[in-house]
Amino acid sequence: MKIETEEYMTIERRESVKAEARKLRRQFLRYKEAEIVYSMQHKKILELADRAGALYRIDGYVLINRDIFDAYLERFHMPPSMTKTGEGD
Repeated sequence: MKIETEEYMTIERRESVKAEARKLRRQFLRYKEAEIVYSMQHKKILELADRAGALYRIDGYVLINRDIFDAYLERFHMPPSMTKTGEGD
């Protein structure tokens, strides 16, 4: 019984660590990851992230807070517009 309990606790602990790691990965991106996610060039991402206040500089690393950056990008969202091809086809 003791071994099973220890195994369970170990598995439970591992799962909680994995969940926390996934959460952090989603919240903060390095600029190279952001280039892939947002399909933008390095310079433009850093410029926009700086304007958004989403940059974190820690010991030579540059991280982008995805939540802040996404909210900033939403300001530029344009609603769909009706075109001749979209009307009454």
